[in-house]
Amino acid sequence: MSTKRKPYTTYSKEFKLEAIRLMNENDRPASQIAMELGIRRNQLYKWKDQMTKKGDVPSAKRGRPKKVDESELSKLRRENERLREDNEILKKAAAYFARHQE
Repeated sequence: MSTKRKPYTTYSKEFKLEAIRLMNENDRPASQIAMELGIRRNQLYKWKDQMTKKGDVPSAKRGRPKKVDESELSKLRRENERLREDNEILKKAAAYFARHQE
């Protein structure tokens, strides 16, 4: 019996910055602020740490870029790989039919 995991929630950059601001400006504990925002307390500390180390919190974008954002070079590489595979298939098919025509 396995339990299904909750899907990840992504937060906007503005939400993260506002959460950090609330944590810095209020005397309330971080756990209370996190509870009001509906996030985990350690998530607040993680965002604050990222802000101090990198000077900015990461945006809500995660993982692989969408095809619209993809560079032309990566599109051409992917197309080149597909064409190579097609070429290999056609070579094998030509060799097969050449053998069986005799």
